[in-house]
Amino acid sequence: MKKVLFIILAAIILIQFIRPEKNESKNEMNAMSTVLEIPVEVTKIIQTSCADCHSNSTKYPWYSKIAPASWFLAQHVNEGKEHLNFSEWAAYNKDQKSHIIKNIKEVLNDREMPLKSYLWIHKESKLTENQYQILYDWANSIKVE
Repeated sequence: MKKVLFIILAAIILIQFIRPEKNESKNEMNAMSTVLEIPVEVTKIIQTSCADCHSNSTKYPWYSKIAPASWFLAQHVNEGKEHLNFSEWAAYNKDQKSHIIKNIKEVLNDREMPLKSYLWIHKESKLTENQYQILYDWANSIKVE
């Protein structure tokens, strides 16, 4: 029994050395804000409720330093950025932008974001009905070029 506990403890310690790359780039050359005028209210909503998973600037909580939570977070952020990355907006082509805007409106309309699993810990990120409408109206106003 002691041997099994020792092996489990050793495994827990060893996995702490397997760290995913952090999503903390300060390069905002392709950021959406460099090519679109974004209202202050929209910017605040995006920073509070979207940017951790949909930009290159994740604000990591304390538990992100502990495996396997760090792995889950890295996978979650990478997946979010595959769908939309506000930090890379200018690098998208016209078709990609159109598709993303369509998806943003659908996700907002269906109240699918922020994810419930994200809101368990980040309660301040929960959107009000008014905030959903502000984001939807803003997304609807974007002219893709």
